[in-house]
Amino acid sequence: MLAREQKKSVIDQYQKHATDTGSPEVQIALISERIGHLTEHFKTHQKDHGSRRGLLMLVSKRRRLLDYLKKYDSERYKTVIGKLGIRK
Repeated sequence: MLAREQKKSVIDQYQKHATDTGSPEVQIALISERIGHLTEHFKTHQKDHGSRRGLLMLVSKRRRLLDYLKKYDSERYKTVIGKLGIRK
């Protein structure tokens, strides 16, 4: 899980308005942070298969959110992947 301050900073960076915490951009950014932390975790704990399953679920959830964003608003999709540095 992300620390409260870290989560708040990610939300502040990707939110569209002051009370936005659930837009696809914010959700994708939060999931990407968690994926990054789990990736670091696996460098020292290779046999943690339960967490690996959670990582795979997070990756597929992020993929679904990105597909949704690409389908309904491709400009927002391009902005998000550019900011996060995922994809090409």
